[in-house]
Amino acid sequence: MTALQTTIDTAPSAPADRPRISAAPSQPTSAVSAKTWLAVFGATLGAFMAVLNIQIVNASLADIQGAIGAGIDDGGWISTSYLIAEIVVIPLSGWLAQVFSIRIYLLTNAILFLLFSAACALAQDLPQMIGLRALQGFSGGVLIPMAFTLIITLLPKAKQPIGLALFALSATFAPAIGPTIGGYLTENWGWQYIFYVNLVPGALMIGMLWFSLEAKPMKLSLLREGDWPGVVTMAIGLSALQTVLEEGNKDDWFGSAFIVRLSIIAAIALALFLVIELTTKTPLLNLRLLGRRNFGFGVLANFLLGVSLYGSVFIMPVYLSRIQGYNAEQIGMVLAWTGLPQLVLIPMVPRLMKRFDPRLVIGVGFALFAASNFMNIYMTSDYGSDQLFWPNVVRAVGQALAFAPLSAVATAGIEPENAGSASGLFNMMRNLGGAVGIAMLQTFLTKREQYHSNVLMQSVSLLEQATRSRIEALTQYFVNHGVIDRTEASQRAVVAIGHIVQKQAFILAFSDTFYLLGAALIVALMAALLLKKPNHLEAGGAH
Repeated sequence: MTALQTTIDTAPSAPADRPRISAAPSQPTSAVSAKTWLAVFGATLGAFMAVLNIQIVNASLADIQGAIGAGIDDGGWISTSYLIAEIVVIPLSGWLAQVFSIRIYLLTNAILFLLFSAACALAQDLPQMIGLRALQGFSGGVLIPMAFTLIITLLPKAKQPIGLALFALSATFAPAIGPTIGGYLTENWGWQYIFYVNLVPGALMIGMLWFSLEAKPMKLSLLREGDWPGVVTMAIGLSALQTVLEEGNKDDWFGSAFIVRLSIIAAIALALFLVIELTTKTPLLNLRLLGRRNFGFGVLANFLLGVSLYGSVFIMPVYLSRIQGYNAEQIGMVLAWTGLPQLVLIPMVPRLMKRFDPRLVIGVGFALFAASNFMNIYMTSDYGSDQLFWPNVVRAVGQALAFAPLSAVATAGIEPENAGSASGLFNMMRNLGGAVGIAMLQTFLTKREQYHSNVLMQSVSLLEQATRSRIEALTQYFVNHGVIDRTEASQRAVVAIGHIVQKQAFILAFSDTFYLLGAALIVALMAALLLKKPNHLEAGGAH
């Protein structure tokens, strides 16, 4: 047995729901077998597909809604159901992997993910699609933390930066490239292919995992010893919170009785979950890990990274569609430049972590990501693909530099028995940050558009000669283009000016949202500066 053909068992001195991973000491700790790398590659490919399926569907949501007869408001549940299931299963995966064994649990959910992906393409109506998307999210959500867990348990400390760089492709590259793939497939092949596209890489993933993961006996007795109060309160709390964040802006937040009720349920359930986890002897998640300096500040920075990562992927297509009139494929081509440079940069990050202090690499990454947002705070009506090119490239560089080193520093020193909790918390908080970021930006965009409209309308007064001259010019334009009644032409001129003002207000509001994202990343940068340098990540490659 090599050092990385690990054995997971439960030590008598450890809580029953935490795995102890022992490695044979006969081989150097830096030796990694081909089978281990195959497991890591397969698992990270699964995580990539699971994250990709968030953005690839969002890019084609309008086409899916039309095909299955869903309204704009109800169609949002196509994405919401996936996100709710995913965020609930992520923190559960560490414990369930012990119950059913990593091999059985990961392979079963990988197969189910492909089956539900194909089934989504065959959905005939909204209820079918929502149900299938929830099942797809529940099985796909398993792939994200399990990939992270395998990296920090199977790989020695010296090789973890390479594994985490691979994982970064799922965490930062997949959200960036999702709209590009989704837009292309929808425009050229049809929306069904955004689900069928999972099948070929999914089959490859299953093959790699089937060959590389070692068979272990299931421990169904752990089901009786499980932290069921924690499981129930967490599932209810996270489901309610995710629904509030996804639907709140559309339903006017606390002006909706539905949102108020869900908010109360989320607050009570999550409060109970915290109490249970901090008092039970065998918690579902070891929340005390957050008290460790590196992990606590790392999770905070990762949460804010999720806010900005998913927030920017959300706000950019909205801007390009609403202001510039781009279709899904055109939007995807613009966003491609936030993803493609990462394919070149991410493989170089482990070398940078050996050459430089990883905290410096994290700081530069967050600074560049923040700068890319600040580059977009002076937008105009002519601000399109050409003007967004360099901000998107800078953003890609920043994301590539930030994530893998942050993951490595945050999880340094995490014991094998706490790997499942660390993986669940780290990945759940990034996804939760994305949900918070999108909800925050939706509301912020609405409020800032209203503010700028009010300010601009004060300058558009009939008492102003410039306004009267503009109305007269537009009136004459409509008369010259077939409007016989001059009164109607004048009314159209006033409406046209209103649309111009509203468009300009939206452009200013979009600029404000990028400023807000940049500010969030500055806070993430400050959290990263508080990280302590782990011994095994010394510059120069010392271990």
